[in-house]
Parts: sequence; C-alpha cells; structure tokens
Amino acid sequence: MVSKKLVGIIMGSSSDSRIMHGAAEILDQFKVSHEDQIISAHRTPSRLDTYAKHAEKSGFKIIIAGAGGAAHLPGMIASHTVIPVIGVPILVYNDKQSKKSEKNKFSAFGGLDSLLSISEMPTGSPVVSVGINKAANAAIYALKILANENSTIKRKLQKHKFDQHENVLKESEELKKLGLTKFVKKKFK
Repeated sequence: MVSKKLVGIIMGSSSDSRIMHGAAEILDQFKVSHEDQIISAHRTPSRLDTYAKHAEKSGFKIIIAGAGGAAHLPGMIASHTVIPVIGVPILVYNDKQSKKSEKNKFSAFGGLDSLLSISEMPTGSPVVSVGINKAANAAIYALKILANENSTIKRKLQKHKFDQHENVLKESEELKKLGLTKFVKKKFK
C-alpha cells in the first residue's frame, strides 16, 4: 500500500458513509492510501476551510466529496483548493423520521437535487460529478487521474479493465449455454 495518502474522502454526515465506503473499498483494492473524514459544509464551515489547507499541505492529489440534499460540500471544498474534486451526489435517506411510511423514507427528489447541486457549479469552481450513489465510480475516476503519474496504478487499472472484459465474455458464454431462464435463476437466486 502506498503509505502517503493521495486521496481525501470526505462526506457531509455519518449517514453518507453507507455510500462513501464504496470509494474506500476500491482504493483499498488498488492499495491507494486515503484519509476519510466527516465535514459538513453547513454545520462546520470553518472546519471545511481548515481541511482544504490540510489536504494541500498533505499533498493529496484528489478529493472525493460525497453529499446529499443541497450537496454543497463538493463545491465548497473546490472553492477552497486547487486539488481536483470528484463529487458523489447521495440520495438522502430520512432515517430520523418514524418508520411508519416507506413513502417518506427517501428524499423527495430522488438524489437529483444532489446531482444538480454538484454538477451545476459556477464557472471558475468546477467539480466533476459521478452518478447518484456512485462512490465506487468516483474512486475509479480518481485512480485514472493518479495513473497519469503512477505506472503501478496504471497497470492495475489496465488489468481491472481486462478482467471486466473477460468476465463479460465468460457470462455471455454461460448465458448461451444455459439459456436465459436458467441463467437468471442461477445468477440471481
């Protein structure tokens, strides 16, 4: 594992960790060190500024920032640093409400509010955004950026893409052999 932390993973609240752990899992799989913190753009704004300075001083190459609802965290951290920021829009789960109604369990906007908040940053403070709850994709994108300067990460990414290709071919052969009905029963039982 690379001992120097190259990636910062931040999230607006502890409930976001359910999604953001996907980024950590990918980075761990590729043996890329990361630092993970909870920083709220709304509840701890001064901490956000301190974190941006810490990230630059620590030499982070990328920050992956996940947030739900108004999702200001990715944009606000981008406004405080020149480190590239990858935003992960998170579908807000209303865990604090009573469990009486499943209808009110999720955000009224299904995560679209977060996606638009992150992707529609004003000119001058861009943030790259992945899909809603796609923290693993944020990590893979971060790895692609890091691969420009690190041949080991580049080789691992190439192998990852090759393995994905081979898995699709293998599954396709299995589907042809079993037929769709048996394939689905076997694969998704």
